[in-house]
Amino acid sequence: MAYHWQSTNVKHSGVDDMVLLPKIQESAIVDNLRKRYMDDWIFTYIGPVLISVNPFKQLSYFTEKEIEIYQGAAQYENPPHVYALADNMYRNMLIDRESQCVIISGESGAGKTVQAKYIMHFLAKVSGGGVRVQHVKDIILESNPLLEAFGNAKTVRNNNSSRFGKYVEIQFSKGGEPVGGKVSNFLLEKSRVVGQNANERNFHAFYQLIAGVPSQLKETLGITTADYYYYLNQSGSYKVEGIDDKADFTETMKAMDVMEMTDEDKMSVLQITASILHLGNISFTEKGNYAAVENDDYLDFPAFLLGVTPQDIKTKLTSRVLDSKWGGRSEVIDVTLNTEQAAYTRDALAKALYSRLFDYLVEVVNKALKEERTGLSTGILDIYGFEIFQKNGFEQFCINYVNEKLQQIFIELTLKAEQEEYVQEGIKWTPIDYFNNKIVCELIETKSPPGIMCVLDDVCATLHAVTEGADDTLLQKLSGAVGQHQHYQGGGTGFVIHHYAGKEVY
Repeated sequence: MAYHWQSTNVKHSGVDDMVLLPKIQESAIVDNLRKRYMDDWIFTYIGPVLISVNPFKQLSYFTEKEIEIYQGAAQYENPPHVYALADNMYRNMLIDRESQCVIISGESGAGKTVQAKYIMHFLAKVSGGGVRVQHVKDIILESNPLLEAFGNAKTVRNNNSSRFGKYVEIQFSKGGEPVGGKVSNFLLEKSRVVGQNANERNFHAFYQLIAGVPSQLKETLGITTADYYYYLNQSGSYKVEGIDDKADFTETMKAMDVMEMTDEDKMSVLQITASILHLGNISFTEKGNYAAVENDDYLDFPAFLLGVTPQDIKTKLTSRVLDSKWGGRSEVIDVTLNTEQAAYTRDALAKALYSRLFDYLVEVVNKALKEERTGLSTGILDIYGFEIFQKNGFEQFCINYVNEKLQQIFIELTLKAEQEEYVQEGIKWTPIDYFNNKIVCELIETKSPPGIMCVLDDVCATLHAVTEGADDTLLQKLSGAVGQHQHYQGGGTGFVIHHYAGKEVY
């Protein structure tokens, strides 16, 4: 049997592995990727690294046939493919008796989540059978639509963008059968719950609820059209091409069944999701310099759905209790909030409810997986891509910082390690210049001298109860601490960081 590169009747596009390029230059790399992309070959190797270019369409080589072809085959036997990477990882785990991990990185919209799902699908197909094993596989695969419903959203870059990071660990028996697992989540974009950029959407779960809930249940939950809710109507985007919210709601509920959630638990999830929408419609007016709820009728539905009284919500949104202590005495002070503080409190409550709901769903998945400590596992890290939006806040800063760290790992494991090995073995070669982004990571994280995170901690610790002028204070202190750094640029109402992927204004 001829290998794919020996075939005479197959069209060849560029080179499969770019270490074979005659000249290692940026133009040659881009040209090779372009050639392959134009012929619908989206995968290309650089040694052990797999590059994938998002085709933004469904391709024909992700069928059961391809799974059979790549299972147990050497890397060079077939064209580059994510299945080859998954098979290599699985076999290395079994042969070396050592846990494996794949890191998926790239900018927002590059197709990271889709590739993570292909890897999980491949592992589920090639890793044995049995009733218990099949149950674990079902949970692993069905966790995707559940967590995507509550953790993904439409952005200007991507119609199904992951707005959280996750690390999926699949645990295997010595025979290579999946016996358990664990999902770890981090950096959920809570701010999206209360506001979105133009032409973006809130999390999919809200639109699925509106489109998919039966009419009788809609009445119970107080569900109407999306444009009625303040937390959904700010961006002006309700429908997404290629996404069927009603069908996805059915898939989400099916996933809850696979996770063995009770009807009561599922109803609680729907109630909390609906209550967050109703919370957003509570507005405030000023009465004697203090906040008052503009229309008490808007308190009824969130109170009913959360199992509290309307007065409870009203009190918590318009006032707060402070414990004042001095000497050996203490005093409880009831402070009434102004309209700005009340709106902030409402949004903070909505974000906290959604964040805890999401953590609960991850816990449900982990409980269903029944984590087993076998010593063998494969890990799949799928995190936000590098993002540049019109408005970039603290969450984008954290996302891009994580991507800087992933890029640093990539440099350490590939370029730097490989070149050091050449030096140790005395191989004559021409060194390849590359940008080591360690300097950017240090700008953000270093403690001595203080980096951006340290300065931010200091400003937050000294704010006390006053937020006015906080931005100016932060910019002033950043200017003194990192103002001369070559990858930092101050000025105006924000600052610029020169990331490895480009400049970004925060």
